[in-house]
Amino acid sequence: MLWIILTAAAAPLQVARNALQRGLVGDAGPWGATLVRFLFGLPFSLTIFAVVAYLTPGASPHPGWRFAIAVAAGAVSQVGATAALLMAMRTSGFAVATFMQQSSLPLGALMGLFVFGDRLSQVQWAGLAATSLALLILSWPARTQGAGLAAGSLYGLASGAAFAVALNGYRQAGLALEPAHPIYSATAALCVAQALQSVVMVLLLAAMKPSALRAVGASWRTSLGAGFFGTVASACWFSALALAPAGQVRAVGVIEGPIAAAAGRGLFKERLTPRQLFGGAMAALGVVATALG
Repeated sequence: MLWIILTAAAAPLQVARNALQRGLVGDAGPWGATLVRFLFGLPFSLTIFAVVAYLTPGASPHPGWRFAIAVAAGAVSQVGATAALLMAMRTSGFAVATFMQQSSLPLGALMGLFVFGDRLSQVQWAGLAATSLALLILSWPARTQGAGLAAGSLYGLASGAAFAVALNGYRQAGLALEPAHPIYSATAALCVAQALQSVVMVLLLAAMKPSALRAVGASWRTSLGAGFFGTVASACWFSALALAPAGQVRAVGVIEGPIAAAAGRGLFKERLTPRQLFGGAMAALGVVATALG
């Protein structure tokens, strides 16, 4: 299926973007590094949408309040999720933070239950329980790391919760705009979201921390790379979400975990403990069961 291919392609692209963003946190701070993802990605998203629009002459978008609310909720949640993820990487490591981010799937399922009245099977609830236990294993601080791992785990959980809101928001935005042409609808929503995120964050940083803007500008080569990988990954995610439910998309997206572990080992010389490896594997199994059960 097309959505599986898109999701599988998005995972390594997202890991590459996260790795480039992580290198920007020291100079630009987490909010400056977060801005990079959207501001430097906007030209690429506009280009992608222009190509898709040219190839979809029959598209007839219907923007309305449902689309506006959904895309705004997704955009705001994604900003918070990205900043929290970067802080988690800074305090507890690249791979552990990425594993913790996978909590977006069980948290999204719970949000669906209480907000939208979704019903889950017994296998899916078992997956939720396994994932919750895995998150406890990952978040339990080692004696040598103390509060650092605990704080990073909390940031990772916050990132997962915000990404759960963003995933559902973007899916609803895509369905509201042009359900007959999901790729067109998804790339249009991506452009609107990134434009909104860029404007708001530039204004906030200009008023509160202009040094972060200067740091982002000085690192424009790395920022451009992060923006490119982030936009292509987001285009794949948005398109997959327009074609399949968020839970299924995130289930395939757990391949990001082992890719992140390899990246953390190769790029940042990080080492995972057996406990962290076990917790990450359990989390991956849990989110798959939650999505596909």
